[in-house]
Amino acid sequence: MEAPILSFHKKKFQVQQSAIKVMATVFWDSRGMTLLDILPKGESVNADRYCETLDRLRHAVRRKRPGLLRSGGVLYHDNATPHRAKRTKEWLERYRWDINHHPAHSPDRAPSDFHLLGP
Repeated sequence: MEAPILSFHKKKFQVQQSAIKVMATVFWDSRGMTLLDILPKGESVNADRYCETLDRLRHAVRRKRPGLLRSGGVLYHDNATPHRAKRTKEWLERYRWDINHHPAHSPDRAPSDFHLLGP
């Protein structure tokens, strides 16, 4: 008995434009989401844009968590360039917000393991 002859046809896939990518910055604490900031298409995060987001966060915290900012706030930051920028550091000092730094090379410690805004 002869083995059947297999024929393989290359299947061509339609090329489609990929889904639109969206950059979202989410701030939350133990009571839930405080601010969701969507970056407009074509923009990138730099220190100026990040400080604008922090301004919106500050207003959202005042509105949603009255009294929480009396002693400043605590943010959980990684080593991203906008987080390390001089303008961002000045903003954080002006409003007395502290930083809890994400340890380098620690995939076992996710940001969601921590409360991001504290008393």
